[in-house]
Amino acid sequence: MSNANIEAFKARFGALPAVCAIAPGRLEVLGNHTDYNEGFVLSTAVDRATTVSMSPVEGTVCTIHENGKDCTLDLNDLTTYVKGDWRNYLKGLILELQKRGAKIGAFNAELSSTVPLSAGMSSSAALEMAFGFALKTIFKIELSLPDWARAGQGVENNFMGLKSGLLDQFSSLYGKKDSLILCDFRTVEVLKTVSMPAGWSMVVANTMVKHNLVESDYNLRRQSCENALAAIQKKYPAVKALRDVDSAMLESCKDDMDITDWKRAKHVVGEDERVMQGVKLLEAGDIRAFGALLFASHESSRDMFENSCTELDALVEIAKTLPGCAGARLSGGGFGGISIHLVESDQAEQYCERLKTAYKTMTGKVAETLICGIGDGARVL
Repeated sequence: MSNANIEAFKARFGALPAVCAIAPGRLEVLGNHTDYNEGFVLSTAVDRATTVSMSPVEGTVCTIHENGKDCTLDLNDLTTYVKGDWRNYLKGLILELQKRGAKIGAFNAELSSTVPLSAGMSSSAALEMAFGFALKTIFKIELSLPDWARAGQGVENNFMGLKSGLLDQFSSLYGKKDSLILCDFRTVEVLKTVSMPAGWSMVVANTMVKHNLVESDYNLRRQSCENALAAIQKKYPAVKALRDVDSAMLESCKDDMDITDWKRAKHVVGEDERVMQGVKLLEAGDIRAFGALLFASHESSRDMFENSCTELDALVEIAKTLPGCAGARLSGGGFGGISIHLVESDQAEQYCERLKTAYKTMTGKVAETLICGIGDGARVL
């Protein structure tokens, strides 16, 4: 894909680019909505990515060639948010980098991507990090990887209005081929990488229900978590975030909070526990027990966090009936988007066909499936 992107840049702008940067999408494997609660997540970068080729130019007008069309960005007009315009992410990132002292000039760029849009594989973080790494190289921007992640998060929080955590950017930056990464979002670091056992693949099944987290109940879920935390802190003042709470502590505070806030917190606390259990199971090679945690995670999303939907539930229920599947769950923010399925590699293609057939029967919708490889993180080529 990078070679095609470079050739497209050359065809449009008449010369080779100064830099080509690539950043992958991600899959959240376990740890749903734990990142902004200072918790733990098991995630992976995928072999679907966004690529940006770029060269500096004079002036203030940037030209971006994407999907055969030109669009522009004026560095003197970055603060205007236009609903539904993907250039919002570019504007937001430039503003975040300028806050950090970066001096950014105009550029020509070629943009291409194989990350599905609005599907829960974080196409936005892939765009932010690929674009950022191209800018980094041309304009000599010195930031640590955690600070690049925070800059991407700043785009979502400050420009897009989504109170998201750091998971998406972290996964895109730190991904390691054939491994899951265990992230700690209190210390903002990768604690370890965990190898995926051979012979197993991750099947991604897209419900084809588009989710737009900015317009979803995402921010309401985060507010519920904050409400629950405040109630818990009255009884346990040493608690700093939901990651400090175990199931017994939460149960002891159940009568002190709104039942909806308790349910949201129960999901997050359970997810943190499942992440740490999952690491131990993978390291022991017990893939079946690890898969059972995926099913348990989805049940919690459905019943406690209520960020699933009928179509996601259908895909997971079908998964329980098909041979070769160890576990399945929604992945990402929820409210539509994708489910992930841990499937024996030699059955993955047949599994996809059976899943799509059953999904069409149950919902009348046509799911998209892909067998996802685990890739490396963002890089300059």
